[in-house]
Amino acid sequence: MQFSRLKNQLLARLATRFPALAKKFTDSYTPRASSGDIPWVRPAVPLHQAKLALVTTSGIHHPEQQPFDMNDPNGDPSYRAVDSNRLFGDFTITHDYYDHSDADKDPNIILPLDRLQEMVAEKKLGSLATTHYSFMGHIDGPHIDTLIHQTAADIAQKLLQDEVDIVLLTPG
Repeated sequence: MQFSRLKNQLLARLATRFPALAKKFTDSYTPRASSGDIPWVRPAVPLHQAKLALVTTSGIHHPEQQPFDMNDPNGDPSYRAVDSNRLFGDFTITHDYYDHSDADKDPNIILPLDRLQEMVAEKKLGSLATTHYSFMGHIDGPHIDTLIHQTAADIAQKLLQDEVDIVLLTPG
């Protein structure tokens, strides 16, 4: 299983360094068909009054949290709740499907907490939630239904309880 992880990490680095290779890979991908309308909702409050939470597919988490399962070929549909007050001081990224060497140096690349805190200080954004959520971005097969019907519903409930007005999704 370790060989599979090393292979994925190597492919991610090659795709970063050779964009034509990455394009060939992404062009071959067929997304899962979805049904129904996109659940877009206008924010109930203006941005300067809104509370914002981040949800990322970058695989970032606190070191003491269980790493995402990189051995399951269908990915890991679980999530990690991350504390914005301490995340950047001590974090890890468990995700083999992209080259995160730059994000290891500056996590704002994948989770722009510092920029959003600047917006709060400038009164362009009301506030930030202290808890944000991280996924591993590679989810496939049977885990898609788990993600849609269990994990996403759980996070949506937590965001409602935290009175979050806006969620910003950031990719890994």
